[in-house]
Amino acid sequence: MRVVVMACGAKVLTEILAELGTGRREEAVVCRCGHRMESQGIRRKELMTILGPVVYERSRFQCPSCQATRYPGDEALDVVGTTRSPGLRRMMARAGSQSTFKDGRDDLHIYAGLEVSAKDVERVAEGIGQQMESWSEQERQEILSREEHPEPEKDIPVMYVSYDGTGVPMTRPELAGVKGKQPDGTAKTREAKLGCVFIQTSVDEEGFPIRDPETTSFVGAIETAETFGWRIYGEARRRGVARARRVVVLGDGAEWVKNLAEMHFPQAISIIDLYHAREHVSQLCRILFGSDEKWMERRRQRWWGNLDAGQVEKIILQARHVLPDNPELRKTAVAEIQYLDKNKERMRYAEFRAQGLFVGSGVVEAGCKTVIGQRLKQSGMEWTLRGANAIIALRCMMKSNRLEDYWESRVA
Repeated sequence: MRVVVMACGAKVLTEILAELGTGRREEAVVCRCGHRMESQGIRRKELMTILGPVVYERSRFQCPSCQATRYPGDEALDVVGTTRSPGLRRMMARAGSQSTFKDGRDDLHIYAGLEVSAKDVERVAEGIGQQMESWSEQERQEILSREEHPEPEKDIPVMYVSYDGTGVPMTRPELAGVKGKQPDGTAKTREAKLGCVFIQTSVDEEGFPIRDPETTSFVGAIETAETFGWRIYGEARRRGVARARRVVVLGDGAEWVKNLAEMHFPQAISIIDLYHAREHVSQLCRILFGSDEKWMERRRQRWWGNLDAGQVEKIILQARHVLPDNPELRKTAVAEIQYLDKNKERMRYAEFRAQGLFVGSGVVEAGCKTVIGQRLKQSGMEWTLRGANAIIALRCMMKSNRLEDYWESRVA
């Protein structure tokens, strides 16, 4: 029944397209070079749609000056340079972004009765991802070029900006010259940077912050920290950071995270994720008290309590009094103490909680797993830079609920 219904639908669609692709035009068709183009008759094109293949006839125009050609019907239907309808491309892009390209091919066959190859799914998904990245970049540049005027009545209580990095397995040519954690200093992955922006509008009865899940948007790419900084700043501008009463930057203690916060969000409250801070305290305990398991655990729990209270100086003072004699252990312990000392103002967790703020970067860490990890870090996968960034752009657009924005922009 499905096959019969789809065949009938394809026949009807063919008749509808026949009226769109041909016929007399009220306005002249003009070439990019400025010359009026001449009609060259009708050309046939077979389109693959969600109803199956349909035959499409449309008028062809050619410029007598530069010999360029145009098919106005293709432009109207958004099928320039492709034989797949927009609806089919959307389905293929979504299928390719959710799982492996082979699984996407199988899903399209099972759920929609469409016969496409895994390579077709790959080409379409990555192609649309690249187009989305170009569209986002153009939108971002337009936003950043506009002068920002603070709103007289700010209507966003708290805006959070959070970002992190996660490794993506790459093909060997993409790793040339990249330093890594392998014994020989080489790498198997390149860092994808992911950022998110979300809004907090209230706190619960116990004073814990409540995130509005519908306000979360993501941006990301495998790129330098400097380039990513403008990406996440552009997203914050798009989301209305000028209208936020308070802005909070949440992240780990990595130097690039701190540098971007100071550069793009100098007035923001900067908070180091509590989990990462606890990891550093735990590491310090292992270095100082690792020979006595029970004492190490007791000290860890005590220092965690100090950390929750924002009493970082107390941890630093006590740790400096018990530095080990071993030069290597002492050097490592001093590095951890310096980390705590350098970031102590970003670890005032009791004060942050009293203000009803989040102190954990769980949203972006979950994003690293769901936006990037679930699709790009499956067993046996290796990516090119071009392919990985295309799928990251596609998944960020989907997870940000901006797919319709993109497709509407193509119609416009």
